[in-house]
Amino acid sequence: MSESQTLLLGFIAGVTILIGLPLGRVRSVKPGTRQFLNALAIGILIFLLWDVLVHAFEPVDIALGKLHDGSGGVGPVAGYAALFFLGITVGLGSLVLYEGWLGSRARAVASSSSASSSSASSRRFGPGTMAPEELALPRTRGISGWSAARRLSLLIAIGIGLHNFGEGLAIGGSAAAGEIGLATVLVIGFALHNGTEGFGIVAPLAAEGDRPSWGFLLLMGLIGGGPTFVGTAVGSQFTSDAMSVIFLTLAAGSILYVVIQLLGVAYKNGRKELIYWGVLLGLCAGFVTDMVVTAGGA
Repeated sequence: MSESQTLLLGFIAGVTILIGLPLGRVRSVKPGTRQFLNALAIGILIFLLWDVLVHAFEPVDIALGKLHDGSGGVGPVAGYAALFFLGITVGLGSLVLYEGWLGSRARAVASSSSASSSSASSRRFGPGTMAPEELALPRTRGISGWSAARRLSLLIAIGIGLHNFGEGLAIGGSAAAGEIGLATVLVIGFALHNGTEGFGIVAPLAAEGDRPSWGFLLLMGLIGGGPTFVGTAVGSQFTSDAMSVIFLTLAAGSILYVVIQLLGVAYKNGRKELIYWGVLLGLCAGFVTDMVVTAGGA
């Protein structure tokens, strides 16, 4: 298989994430429906967390098996285990710190805006006129100016992007090894996975009634699905168990953070029975798509 054909497979596997993104622009979603959709996304992400951790732990498990039968030493076990726990810690901890920084920055800007408004109102302007100072209200720009739902969608996209980079490595590595059938099955399975992941990205927006622009949705699709293409390009040139462990555990840590955040949103909105059924359906959707990959021998 040529390099261009391999990259096309990676593109197909990643671009399907766009399928679920338009749901974020649906108007007039009922509160119960929002709650259910949010729970559905939680179920999908819990499946992804399980899937990522299983694949990330494989090198550790193999190294332990070799240690047990005497064909390997302690070094590989310790090395892969260190990468495993470090990746999860960094993936989770970095998002906790980042979200805290965004929150403190937003509060600082809001405080500055309030002080500026009070100062402007205390000034005297001529009757019937509008001074430029009356329009010069501070604006919060950048990610810190986004709503909490949009920032959470970004974090979900980042976590899914790290996960999809690992998927791309698998596609590229299979194609480079001449296992065309396996690479094709992987593309089909990952494409189905990514179709559900797109919905997971916009679920916080649907839950809060925050209707994003098409540009925002495309950006989230690029962050979440683009790494599949990049991972395919990297995997077609070389493969590394250590690199796979690093990216998969980073994804696991970030997905764990997002799941905790979404659960907080879900319980805040009530209707707990919708949470349970939505999570169950999301888990089932994840496992059904995984069956496609497993059925092909992947």
